Amino acid sequence: MKLTPELIIFGMLAGMAALSAVGVVAFKNAVRSALCLVFTFFILGFLYFALHMEMLGITQIVVYTGAIMVLFLFVIMLLNLGASHVLEEKSDPKKVVGLTFGVALAVLLASQIVPILIKVQAPKAMPQFGSPQVIGSILFTDYVYPFEAVSVLLLLGIVGSVLLAKRRLS
Repeated sequence: MKLTPELIIFGMLAGMAALSAVGVVAFKNAVRSALCLVFTFFILGFLYFALHMEMLGITQIVVYTGAIMVLFLFVIMLLNLGASHVLEEKSDPKKVVGLTFGVALAVLLASQIVPILIKVQAPKAMPQFGSPQVIGSILFTDYVYPFEAVSVLLLLGIVGSVLLAKRRLS
């Protein structure tokens, strides 16, 4: 397998995504954990771009990074979860044992996966399965009825929630 600039960029992005995903779990502060999750979603969007799946990358950045994580951060701010001060705990041997087993499992998995990945050859031509044009044409030809059914269900959900909210106000 030839080391190309695209492969180097993909590896760097994947490493940054993995480290920020570990940060989501490792931080005790809810705001820092949510910000690590925002960074993970953002990097995943760029990973989709590196795989020539522009539509998925745009969707990842706009929907997850833009909308869902803003919602998470607003909830954290409203509940004031970032202001809690965590008391320092005594060292727990379970954490050390768990970390040791986690690292051992990661090394075992890497020793089985990396030799196989080194032998993989790049495809000759990249299919355009992630472009907006292909997704749009498939969505509005082959899957037009399920697409319309989902849009009607979402519209009914919006109307129902507005009616329920209006009934509570009256």
